[in-house]
Parts: sequence; structure tokens; C-alpha cells
Amino acid sequence: MDLISRLRDLGVRLALDGDNLRVDAPNGVLNDGLRTELAHCKTEIINLLEWSRRSNRSIALPLERRSRDISPPLSYAQQRLWFLDQLEPGNSAHNISWTVRVKGVLNQAALQRAVDDLVVRHETLRTSFPSLAGKPFQKITSKIRVPVQLEDMTDASDEKLRAYLAHLASRPFELDNAPLLRITLLRTAESEHVLLVLIHHIISDGASMRVMFRELAALYEGHVSGQPLALPELSVQYADFAIWQREWLTGDVLEQQLDYWKKRLSGAPEVLELPTDRPRSAAQRFRGASVLRVLPRALANDLRAIGRAHRCTLYMVMLAAFKVLLNRYSGREDLVVGTPISGRSRTALEGLIGFFVNTVVLRSDLSGNPTFADLMERVRSVAIEAHSN
Repeated sequence: MDLISRLRDLGVRLALDGDNLRVDAPNGVLNDGLRTELAHCKTEIINLLEWSRRSNRSIALPLERRSRDISPPLSYAQQRLWFLDQLEPGNSAHNISWTVRVKGVLNQAALQRAVDDLVVRHETLRTSFPSLAGKPFQKITSKIRVPVQLEDMTDASDEKLRAYLAHLASRPFELDNAPLLRITLLRTAESEHVLLVLIHHIISDGASMRVMFRELAALYEGHVSGQPLALPELSVQYADFAIWQREWLTGDVLEQQLDYWKKRLSGAPEVLELPTDRPRSAAQRFRGASVLRVLPRALANDLRAIGRAHRCTLYMVMLAAFKVLLNRYSGREDLVVGTPISGRSRTALEGLIGFFVNTVVLRSDLSGNPTFADLMERVRSVAIEAHSN
């Protein structure tokens, strides 16, 4: 934050005194302009200082390899999915499926060896989630094989191929039975294949899939060339993260987080009614879809320029625009939107396959007919505060 940097250069010290902001400055430094800026950004500065205080505690607790003598606990995110699976066993809504069309000669033996290497490298791919007296834990198997299942689809139409891929992707997993990963290779022509990777969300997320495909491709190329690749050793595994998270997010830190979100979401609307052409189903059917659109480069640059002018990221600008759209169609001024964050707060976590992503709830007040500039400021404040909690 530019203001904090300028104040630091001037010898001004900012600190928290309970819930208040304490400012210690040399005589004559705080002129009227700086006082105005401080007053304007007071809430944001307090949020950043609170985030820094919590981060310092997490930094003080080392993230390192832990003993596997005792079965590791589930992370908070994993426990949430495990609980949902207990409520509705056999639900495939939390399956993650990625398909890749491969053209050219494919060395199936090299692909299998690459998969074998990947499973050895990442403990999550050998992990199941049994429970004892109703309490789940991570069971990491030392050796397990994920076979690449080859199926011949050379005579199948595109429609039949898509239907079969959808069928494979909808097959449920049993969380207490590893592996929670299936790989299927469909031959569609002599030198064309479709690779389907299906994995349960409890051991993966979107960023993890990118890690998986990047490493799988590198390992495959190494085996094809006859020079197997030795990837850099991972300093920690996901189970180490789960143990670290449980030790850090406890006691006062956990209570502060729960207290913040209870207050922030108190009285929030449960459902946003939109004038859709079909009524909302009374039961959750897990039939949602996503639509992707690519913005023209000139428009994207203009949006970034608007953000810079109002100290907002492109994400904040787009979120503000989305909330305007929701307000227009719903007439609601109290709008709640969920947005994913990576959850990988340490460098050591970036190369892991695991369930790190989390959903942050952003609640915005559109009352008073604000200008778009005013709304961006509101969205910016909410986003910074939410990400710091």
C-alpha cells in the first residue's frame, strides 16, 4: 500500500491498540493531507495490520516434514468435503475431470511409468480417508498403482465419445478406498487418443491439476527419451500442511476468524432471486455449468486503466461490474458473492497436489445509488478485508 510505504519513509509508525489504530510520528510530519489520507484509509490499514499479525503467528510456526507414526488429520477443507460425502454417499459432484486430446504416436508404457512416478511423488495420490469412531483421518499407502485403462473408441461418433466421457466422469469414489484417482486413455484413431484424468476434489483442486499435467508431461518425455527425469524433491507433503494448519488455526486465532465471519454474514440473504426463464429447483441437482468469454485486448486494457485510477485490481473492477448486473436484475442492494482463492500461502505448497482452494464470501452494500467509482471503493474494501480473514 503506497500510503504505508510513504509513512514508513517519513518515520511514522503504525500499530494496533486493541481495535484502534495507533499512529506515532515525529513532530511536524503529519500534515493535513496525510491526516486526511489516514482517516480515509483507516479501516483498510487496520485490516492489513491484523492480517500481518496473524501471518506473523503462522510464519512463526514452521511448515516442515512431520512424522507419519500417527495418522495425519484432515485439513479443514478436506473435513468439509468428507462431511458432505457422509451426508450424500456416492455423489460425484466433487469429481474433478480433465480431458486432453493427444495427437501423434503415444507410448503407453512410458505414460504408465510417468503415472507411477507421479503417484510415488505425491502422497495425496496414495491417500484415503477412513474413520475411527466417526473421526476421519488420512491413511497414506506406501505403495499403490493407478493403472492407465486403455479403451478402444475408434468406431465411436463424437456424440458417443462425449457421452462416454461424461459417464466416466460421473462415476463416484469411495473416500475410504484409495486411490481416489482414475486415468483412462481412449483410442479414437490410430494416432489419436483422449486422456481422461478423474480425481476427487478432496485430494486436488484446479491449481493441482496444472501441477499434475505439467509434471506428467515432463516425466513422460523423460521415459520416452530413455532418460527418466528426476524432479526436484518436495520439501513437504499435503499431510504436513494439514498438521500445520490444525496447529496454527486454533485457539484465539480460530475464534477471531469465526467471530469475524459470523458478524460479517449476520442477516445476509440466503438466496438471490433472479428473473430466470425457469424456476429454481427445490432440490440441489449439481447441474451447473460455466461459460467462458474472452474480452478484446483493448477492452481489457481499458478495464485495467479504470482499476489503476481507483487503486483497484482488474478482479475488483470485474466484481463490481458483476454486482451491478446482479443488482439490475434482482433489485437487491445486499449482494453476496462467493469467490475462490488459492489457499497456498507458502512457497513450499505451490508444487503440491492437494486441496488448498477455499471460497471467500464477499458481501457488498449497493444502497444509496452509488456511482461506479464509489462501488469499486466499497468492493475494494470488502475484498481486502475478506482476504485478510
